[in-house]
Amino acid sequence: MFNSPTSYVIDDADGQLLGAAIASDGQWRFPHNASVPQKFKQCIMAFEDKRFMHHPGVDIFALARAVKQNFHSGKVTSGGSTITMQVIRLATKHKRNLWNKLKEIFMALRLEAGYTKDEILSLYASNAPFGTNVIGLDAASWRYFGRSPDKLSWGEMAAMAVLPNSPSLVHPGKNRLILLKKRNLLLDKLYHQGVIDSTTAVLAKFEPVPDRPVALPQLAPHLLQRFKRDNETTIHGDTRLKTTIKATLQQQVSDVLERHHQVLKSNEINNIAAVVLDVETGAALAYAGNISHPEDPEMESDVDVADAPRSPGSTLKPLLYANMLHDGLLLPNSLMPDIPTQIAGYHPENFDLGYDGAVPASRALSRSLNVPAVKMLQQFKYERFYDVLRKMGITTLKKPADHYGLSLILGGGENTLWELVGAYADMARVLNHYNKYKGKYDPADYHNPIYNQIENHQPELEKNGLLDAGSIYYTLQAMEEVMRPGEEMLWQQFSSSQRIAWKTGTSFGFRDGWAIGITPKYVVGVWVGNTDGEGRPNLTGINTAAPILFEIFRLLPVTLDWFEMPVSDMVKIKVCRQSGYRAGQYCDDTDEIWVPKSGLKAPVCPYHQLVHLSADGKWQVTGNCVPPNQIINKTWFVLPPSMEYYYKTKNYQYRVLPPFRPDCAQAESSQPMEVIYPKDGAKIYVPLEADGTRGRVIFNAAHRQAGVKIFWYVDDKYMGETRGFHQFALNPTAGKHLLTLVDGNGNTVRLGFEVLEK
Repeated sequence: MFNSPTSYVIDDADGQLLGAAIASDGQWRFPHNASVPQKFKQCIMAFEDKRFMHHPGVDIFALARAVKQNFHSGKVTSGGSTITMQVIRLATKHKRNLWNKLKEIFMALRLEAGYTKDEILSLYASNAPFGTNVIGLDAASWRYFGRSPDKLSWGEMAAMAVLPNSPSLVHPGKNRLILLKKRNLLLDKLYHQGVIDSTTAVLAKFEPVPDRPVALPQLAPHLLQRFKRDNETTIHGDTRLKTTIKATLQQQVSDVLERHHQVLKSNEINNIAAVVLDVETGAALAYAGNISHPEDPEMESDVDVADAPRSPGSTLKPLLYANMLHDGLLLPNSLMPDIPTQIAGYHPENFDLGYDGAVPASRALSRSLNVPAVKMLQQFKYERFYDVLRKMGITTLKKPADHYGLSLILGGGENTLWELVGAYADMARVLNHYNKYKGKYDPADYHNPIYNQIENHQPELEKNGLLDAGSIYYTLQAMEEVMRPGEEMLWQQFSSSQRIAWKTGTSFGFRDGWAIGITPKYVVGVWVGNTDGEGRPNLTGINTAAPILFEIFRLLPVTLDWFEMPVSDMVKIKVCRQSGYRAGQYCDDTDEIWVPKSGLKAPVCPYHQLVHLSADGKWQVTGNCVPPNQIINKTWFVLPPSMEYYYKTKNYQYRVLPPFRPDCAQAESSQPMEVIYPKDGAKIYVPLEADGTRGRVIFNAAHRQAGVKIFWYVDDKYMGETRGFHQFALNPTAGKHLLTLVDGNGNTVRLGFEVLEK
């Protein structure tokens, strides 16, 4: 019967109002509520229709009384309408005349035949006018008293009951004495009918009547916006929603964001968003899409950044690491190259602009090193990673995989905080369920977060999952090693500390700071930045988002439980201690560790080899220059020259391979020299200097033997020599060139490169 637009309303998980938006016709009209408080039933029946529970929709006695009163007064002073007839009038908006009164009588009888008394009362309570632009008991209760109808006192409810009788004349803020008099008369009537006692009636009369409307709660304004956006795509969708939000936590998270906002805005960092999810269901427990400062337009706090595509920085690295483990492309601590790298013109760099030469994959993840991540994606293939992200619920990658390329792993695409925390929650959920489902996987564990309450589904289990539990376990273990900021740095020293696997991210140009943390029960995600995309100095994940992340975790219940190792999805193998690869025949220092079953496919250690040394161990020799009985055969951990060049500066226990004895021919496979930059086939652009002249490019090489000379040639033209520190500044002309390096022992390296004109 009622088709008027209604307000969008969201409640928390316990039914407490989080926020509401005015209806499209400018009225505060909450959606129909089938539940009517008992106090309102008794008040409205005493005031409007005392025989409501007994008549068939029309009260003959009331009609007769109205006719008599109107006849004696010479004008219409009483309509004799029942509550049922008033519902019909509210629905049809009939003008008051005799013909319409007869129609209302007929329709009221028909309404009573199809509806219960409680249903009719609920229709009245939801659609009666309560003054100004307030329609319905729910909206009126919040607008006039700031709480739900079931929490109103007898005095407040009596005031509510008398308002619909003449809302245009009597409403809060106007004619309050008339409202007070009507309210008190109703309280007297309730007392005489035995509904309330004398003490309650007297005390209720001392209660003030409402003055002016109060603002409705706005605990989750951005979630309300999101609900409106999502609901607009649903035909005839209900505009009231009971969400999964916890109101107390929502308020606490908003307070945390506001405190940090007051500090960050001094650096012109204006916006923060945070989301808290329950791992088991993926339900949002808190949703703060931004700080809330509607009075300051410059803050742009109305933008829901939790649902805005932003560059994710390094936050996708854990997903790549888990997929590499899942495919058996590496083991948890396999060494990854960390050297200057150029791939098809793409030149990634670490945040600190330094290099480790080689670094265990788990440490590369915990330190968020960019070069190893790009090397891993090059091995995994960015097209495959793109498809995996789509399967994990990432919908913001609108362009083909080739558009992003290898930069995808460093924030070259765009993601939303909402979907990213959902992907992290997916991994935690799969790991939690693995043992619960006895070694099987539920594909439905991968889903975007939700904010509406849904029924539990029956899992349809499969033998294999998108990611295996063992790979996820080692990923979260690596993330737990990320160094925490500030006072959280010494968390391991306290037994009461919350174990958290977490990751930060910083986008190019210091535009976005991210931090996402996982425990077996909760996932928390934080974004910091500016909605207009302006970068600011020091806007990094570790400096801005991480402190907020850990403060929010302190609001959540601390649990010392951690993810259970999925032993049934793992195997025990021997791993080379130095390289982290599967132990080969020359690995004499091994550890036996649990790894995902896919680790059986992982490559064998490529860095241990058998070397032949002279009796004093100072030289490499061959059987051509030394009798076999005088040769010492020894296993040696040997990195390629470019990796070794950086690795030995960070790892003092690393032993450089001895050089070949001068009278022994060097083995063809043991190349002691390598060009670090540029790589073969590289395309280089040399920018102009301030004076307009073309600059120079620094070429870099590494040699295993200390103190040896390297002679540099470009297109067979001698350019100079270096000793010990092999860097050379060159200024080749535009076009293709050949670089040749020759060391003092006659070893030669050649590669081609191209200098671009523009």
